[in-house]
Amino acid sequence: MLTNERLCRLHFTSRDLPRIRIEVEECAAAAGLGEPRRGEFVVAVDAVATNAVEHAGGTGRLVLRHLEGELECQVEDSGPGFSEDVIPELAPGVAGATAGRGLWLAKLVTDRLTVEPAGPGCGAVVTLAVRLPCG
Repeated sequence: MLTNERLCRLHFTSRDLPRIRIEVEECAAAAGLGEPRRGEFVVAVDAVATNAVEHAGGTGRLVLRHLEGELECQVEDSGPGFSEDVIPELAPGVAGATAGRGLWLAKLVTDRLTVEPAGPGCGAVVTLAVRLPCG
């Protein structure tokens, strides 16, 4: 498979979340990501996409790429924006954290998770990635 290849690009709302899970799972399998990492990656992408729908404007954009040695997904929303500081260090429910369970889980099961502004004063881009097996 070529590197730096875009595997999937979707605009989504809440009714598209099941399709996102299927698309990401199929693309991750085709890229060579095996279980249980593939399932963890799908759960992480689903958590971030669900956050975009529920907390950031009701819609989002997803781009899944096969990069050099990893599978990367970017989820962009049009909400108020946020930073990585909102992701709890401990599991939500421990030490008083009441929110952020999806982002906490996504950060826990991926090899890389970053949050950047989507544009001036509007939205966020969450990038999550997992390393692909060699060979």
